[in-house]
Amino acid sequence: MQDRKCRSMNVLPVPFQSCEYVFQMSVTLWVFKWMNRTCSDSPVTGMNPLSPYLNVDPRYLVQDTDEFILPTGANKTRGRFELAFFTIGGCCMTGAAFGAMNGLRLGLKETQNMPWSKPRNVQILNMVTRQGALWANTLGSLALLYSAFGVIIEKTRGAEDDLNTVAAGTMTGMLYKCTGGFRGAARGGLAGLTLTSLYALYNNWEHMKGSLLQQSL
Repeated sequence: MQDRKCRSMNVLPVPFQSCEYVFQMSVTLWVFKWMNRTCSDSPVTGMNPLSPYLNVDPRYLVQDTDEFILPTGANKTRGRFELAFFTIGGCCMTGAAFGAMNGLRLGLKETQNMPWSKPRNVQILNMVTRQGALWANTLGSLALLYSAFGVIIEKTRGAEDDLNTVAAGTMTGMLYKCTGGFRGAARGGLAGLTLTSLYALYNNWEHMKGSLLQQSL
């Protein structure tokens, strides 16, 4: 009766289940013994025996060199052309965020006498989108001009240093403000020269401080 019930449920009776368990355990023990005998009989030459199941010397797992491959003659730092995409995108996003905050401030200021209603919300939203697009366009254009001048100067001089940064910033300011005449171009160039000079000074501050410290000693 029990055998028929087990067959109808596709389940083995208890004695057969015990035999199957014993068989599986026997096969598992035989496999482990075979692996142990194989690993112990054929050790790898020049390596310390660590385990019969994992005979690997950890000295070969230590990475003393960089884990990336560079083409022959390539630099480990990105050039101006590679950084141009990040610079332009970052300036556009920064300008959009700053313009949105400025538009929100202006919208709240201009509609402070209006009650909270749909027309006021629409006016504030229009101010936010207008200012965000304006600032994103402005900073994106400046970043595009700066990156283009930087790449051209780098390819022309064949060197990458702070002189390229200062020259690119000065030319960017002059070209961006050239519609205001000679004075406008001069003011734009002076603004670009000042900003890029401060940026170059900030980048080389640690080096300059170390040089001055060595000279004082």
